[in-house]
Amino acid sequence: MLSVSESLCGESYEECRATADWLLSNTQVRPTVGIVCGSGLGGLAEMLKDPQYFKYCDIPNFPQSTGMHSWYSHGRFHLYEGYPIQKITMPMRVFKLIGVETVFLTNAAGGLNQDYKVGDVMIMKDHINMPGFAGNNPLVGPNDDRFGVRFPCMSDAYDRKLRQMAHDVASELGYNDFFREGVYCVLGGPSFETIAECRMLLKLGADAVGMSTVHEVIVARHAGMRCFALSLISNRSVMDYDSQEKANHEEVLETGRQRAEQLEKLVTTMVARLEHNNNS
Repeated sequence: MLSVSESLCGESYEECRATADWLLSNTQVRPTVGIVCGSGLGGLAEMLKDPQYFKYCDIPNFPQSTGMHSWYSHGRFHLYEGYPIQKITMPMRVFKLIGVETVFLTNAAGGLNQDYKVGDVMIMKDHINMPGFAGNNPLVGPNDDRFGVRFPCMSDAYDRKLRQMAHDVASELGYNDFFREGVYCVLGGPSFETIAECRMLLKLGADAVGMSTVHEVIVARHAGMRCFALSLISNRSVMDYDSQEKANHEEVLETGRQRAEQLEKLVTTMVARLEHNNNS
């Protein structure tokens, strides 16, 4: 029988601890950086030195999804897959328990800001959690103080120093022409947004819209980890009723393939610099 805490919060501390202990017992790596990649952006795995691979189905208590001293997660979990929100954010708590201090996240998003072009890369400086407005927040339920405080602050959800580092690295790599910074809005999906919804989100202050990342950031910040997130603008959201354009997932994946190498270079440079700063 599940306790009240387990049934509401998805995975108990003990279950997350067991998962973390299993991972640590199966590798000599002790990661300080966790990386989660979104649609079409999985090529980072090929840039890791001496990677070790674990199938999600082999990891105890892990949900199933369609070496630098970093932990790389290829294939995140989404609300639209039918998992409880606490279940899809469980990997963040496992990150914390295996020693991760900083989480890098990437996603593919629709561009709401009319100045954004397909292929632009947006640093997430803030977010709008639409499911959270209806009470669908990963921290709902009894709070376990071993993970974090009851009411965590989110005004600093996206680390300012990491955002500045990203700007510096992007400038060094010659990426300024397609580099942006803005606000990401998360929706539940899996349907893409209507024209009226896109217009509303733009008026609310969102620059891009997607179906991931925010829930993970909330749980990571709850656990005291620093967060940095990038959105690849994979399509322009349709705002005009006379437009014949339609959002489609194939366009998302193709844009990811076209920009992937540059994103990978950016992230790996940042992680290497971060580790150098920590060791100096």
